[in-house]
Amino acid sequence: MTATTRTTASSPVKKTVARKTRKAAADKPTLGTQARALTTRDAILRAAIRVFSKSGFEGGRIESISKLSRTHDRMINYYFGSKESLFIEVLKTIYQRMNEAESSLQIDIEDPVGALTTIVHFTWGYYLDHPEFMTLLNTENLHQGKHLKKSARMSELVSPAVGMLDQILQAGAERGLFRQDVRARDLYIAIASLGYFYLSNRYTLSAFLGEDLMDKDALTHWREYITDVVLRSVRDTPGKPVKLNRK
Repeated sequence: MTATTRTTASSPVKKTVARKTRKAAADKPTLGTQARALTTRDAILRAAIRVFSKSGFEGGRIESISKLSRTHDRMINYYFGSKESLFIEVLKTIYQRMNEAESSLQIDIEDPVGALTTIVHFTWGYYLDHPEFMTLLNTENLHQGKHLKKSARMSELVSPAVGMLDQILQAGAERGLFRQDVRARDLYIAIASLGYFYLSNRYTLSAFLGEDLMDKDALTHWREYITDVVLRSVRDTPGKPVKLNRK
């Protein structure tokens, strides 16, 4: 009768397996660790948006960001690598947030005029509610867009509004309301320009014109003016009024 060989708990094989199992468990990040890492990264990113929008890229100090986010300078380098990489991430984040807001818009393609009005009002309102978006873009334009050019993912952040405008223009043209030669890209730039210029130059314009352009009535008036200009620019027949649903 042959004796059966058994491996006891104290055998070298089992001890080796146990050590490897414990090491793997120790090396694998826990859900709690991952959550804390995301929280820290988000805190740094939020702080960076505030600091860069206030002081620009050159004036935005890492020390200020770490203090505001209640972290340490080394944590910023750990999560983002450098000040420039953090600024690029800030730019991508603000674009992404606006794109997400645009994507959530509810438009009725069967009502081209109403849909276009919604896009105009949204863009104007977003600029008003997110001044950091404009100041950060101003900063990047001062640097001739060199940071955005270094981002491989910026091409993925094309505004959803351009696609929406293309559909709206096509629907309006099919109904004889809009011209057929208007490009969605051009209309998007026009809408953005009418709101962006007003707000980015509000201080000098207010001084030159002798009136407060940020007064509530002035802001409402400009929103309606932008809407009127945009609708007139796409109408099918010159001189033909476009019915505007004022909200």
